[in-house]
Amino acid sequence: MDANVAGNVLGGSILRLIDEVASIVAFRHARKNVVTASIGRMDFFSPVFIGDPLRLNASINYVHRTSMEIGVRVEAENPMTGQARHTGTCFLTYVALDKDGKPSPVPALKLETDDEKRRWTEADIRRSIRLELIGTRL
Repeated sequence: MDANVAGNVLGGSILRLIDEVASIVAFRHARKNVVTASIGRMDFFSPVFIGDPLRLNASINYVHRTSMEIGVRVEAENPMTGQARHTGTCFLTYVALDKDGKPSPVPALKLETDDEKRRWTEADIRRSIRLELIGTRL
């Protein structure tokens, strides 16, 4: 991994891993090719050091007609103590594509737990804000 002179793993290296993990989750839900449409938000809470094992937990937060929001929680573990710490959270949007490369419908998401319903509501708000911002740039 790439790191700075202080031994901190560069954010871009972590973002690459996040995109890889999130794209797998999106693909498994859609069961078709997906592309990254946006990385809406990435917050780094603490540094990741060279040698820290990483754990990336990804979940589908929201599904629209052809798009999905995937949330990824990044945790780093101190290899000497085993203590894990939350180092970052990222929200990414993927669009499913058909065989011709056109946006394609994705399966609905079944919301069963209060946590899933909360993540859906929060993702819906992020989507509305993102669409509003995109509209102001056109």
